[in-house]
Amino acid sequence: MNRIDAKIYGLHARTVLERIDDKTLALVMDRKSRIIMADGRKILEKAALIHNVEPDVQILLKTSAPLCSKTLTLLKSAGLTVAPL
Repeated sequence: MNRIDAKIYGLHARTVLERIDDKTLALVMDRKSRIIMADGRKILEKAALIHNVEPDVQILLKTSAPLCSKTLTLLKSAGLTVAPL
């Protein structure tokens, strides 16, 4: 996939973004520790910054980490799709 400079969206330079297609961006989190609710809120903040620049883009979270069930529910209710890395 095509990596994108996260600074374009006002995100930290270490944030990994990939362009899947014209209407889809993937936020990539490659880590082993569980993604908990605090992480989920930060992911939603990043998604909001992306939507400020590209309002019509769909955001996909690609991760190798296990997700807390409440966090998964939070992300899905906000419209984020979660996929394995």
